[in-house]
Amino acid sequence: MCQAMWGDTTVSWEVQPAINSTGGLLCMWTENRFTLQRKVAGNGFICLTGLWIKKALQLHIVNIYSPCDMQSKRILWENIKQLKIANQGGLWCIMGDFNNIKDPVERMGVCQRGVEGSSIREFNEWIDDMEVVEAPWIGRKFTWFRPNGAARSKLDRFLVSLEWLTKWPGSFQHPLDRNFFDIARFCLGQSL
Repeated sequence: MCQAMWGDTTVSWEVQPAINSTGGLLCMWTENRFTLQRKVAGNGFICLTGLWIKKALQLHIVNIYSPCDMQSKRILWENIKQLKIANQGGLWCIMGDFNNIKDPVERMGVCQRGVEGSSIREFNEWIDDMEVVEAPWIGRKFTWFRPNGAARSKLDRFLVSLEWLTKWPGSFQHPLDRNFFDIARFCLGQSL
């Protein structure tokens, strides 16, 4: 199935199965472009560390599916922060469904909960602590939609280290169609 989705037999992948209807993660890459050196999987994330062969760069790619409750988010964020502390050097990309917004304008048509402001503040503090920024955004504003369209949020994003953007300044993220996934795709531009 991964070979069919990727369109190439040289694909490798790591998977974390879904539990009930949430939380499944799939990471895929082309073997002759990225050599996996280490994998760390935890509750809600897969971290792949490896070598981007063409540029001889060490990359840390973290795929996230965050839980919805704040206490579990804090645990996930701390686990990712500890991974970054333990793995100095290299370029970082932390991507996926964070189930959190960075700013109130990223949510429309949803009742504002009392904890929302605290959640936004804590999420932004974690992003600052991680020393990552959001890659430029192109296209529609939201990545999650209630089926009837009455509510929408920007929950999915790509956060990258400043070194990543220096190496690949043409990087951007673009949300996929609603009927495909509630995730965005990430493009590095022409420098690959």
